[in-house]
Amino acid sequence: MDNPRQLALKSLVKTDTGSVFSNLEINTTLERAKLSPSDRGLYTALYLGVLEKKMSLDYVIEQYSNIPLSEIDVETLNILRLGIYQLYYMDKIPDYSATNESVSLANKRTKGFINAIIRSFIRDGKKINFPKEKHQRVSIEYSYPMEIIDLFINSYGEDTAYGLITKSVNDKTVSLRVNTLKAKPQDIVSVLTLREDNPQLIGDIVKTNLPIKDIKDLIDNGLVFVQDEASRICSMVVDAKPSDTVLDACACPGGKTFSMSIDMENKGEVIACDLHASKLSLISKGAKKLGIDIISAKEQNGKAYNGEYCEKFDKVLCDVPCSGLGIVFKKPDIKYKSIDNINNLPSVQYEILSNCAKYVKKGGILVYSTCTLNKAENENNVLKFLNENRDFIPLDFEIRNAKSQNGMYTFMPHIDGTDGFFVARMKRQNEKN
Repeated sequence: MDNPRQLALKSLVKTDTGSVFSNLEINTTLERAKLSPSDRGLYTALYLGVLEKKMSLDYVIEQYSNIPLSEIDVETLNILRLGIYQLYYMDKIPDYSATNESVSLANKRTKGFINAIIRSFIRDGKKINFPKEKHQRVSIEYSYPMEIIDLFINSYGEDTAYGLITKSVNDKTVSLRVNTLKAKPQDIVSVLTLREDNPQLIGDIVKTNLPIKDIKDLIDNGLVFVQDEASRICSMVVDAKPSDTVLDACACPGGKTFSMSIDMENKGEVIACDLHASKLSLISKGAKKLGIDIISAKEQNGKAYNGEYCEKFDKVLCDVPCSGLGIVFKKPDIKYKSIDNINNLPSVQYEILSNCAKYVKKGGILVYSTCTLNKAENENNVLKFLNENRDFIPLDFEIRNAKSQNGMYTFMPHIDGTDGFFVARMKRQNEKN
């Protein structure tokens, strides 16, 4: 059997060097590793936990290390992070186990250094004295870079910014979209209840506390697929009907494509596009598993005009690439992105939106969405588009608890209990104003 701590260390080093994304790394490791069910859970908890709390852990290490953080090699640093994380955040792991296991991961040269820091932390009562200044304390305690906190404050104000930051950790529930082509939502609830779960049913979304491994059979049989409630509402905003022609312009991995196709009762036509041909198999395989045959997966750059699509579609969804700041509790490495990379995104997103708008029939619907919380990527892009494309007008919607204003709605994790998400709906008029 493989060692879950050793695997977590390898994954952390890969992530720190920028060679992997956390969600893909977890999937790849769990597919290849030989681990018991409990060790699979330990690996995932350690890997994601250290990523989620990296700044907090580094803050502790800095206080005990006689070597600057920048001079500690990446493997040693992550061994220390793993050790401190187990001691402070995982109360079921004994101190001696966290210490011994951490030291065993180190090479001969660094064993003494790692042992000294970890034991000093234990000796001091495993306490973290967070900074007193509010801005700094929130940054260190919740492991958010200052520049991301500033971005949230500039977009939504201080109270909302701190609210969504404190909500962006520790939510381990899984949301499942029921495939109503094969099952009824209440039937899935009954199955999960028998598995000692207390699921919550919201329309055709079931929220469960069970880990993925315990519901894998439902996923493999195409009865459900993972989709957050905000993403589900986004696909409902498109309002795809049987016999519609629908374009999902940035479709992979395909959750919204599948949801719209099910809403269409597997009738009509859905074109699911992605820039990367290598990802299209995710849509084709997913559609087959779910029993959907109206989807065609095609390689297409959202920014590149395709004359064959001109005014072809009743509904077009532009779920554009974004900074992902609304889903950091699922992919914690996202929050450590360079702010420069984030600032470059709105122009790319606007190109995709402007181009794909040309594919909407007169009288058709255009939906723009992101899984981020950043007005520059969200409201600002939509308002600019509406100002420059007078044949489109905002179209309000009210779905479940989401009631739009000027055709737009932002899902806040601490208010809506969903991913952070933005949706805008617009209608193409027959003539420009």
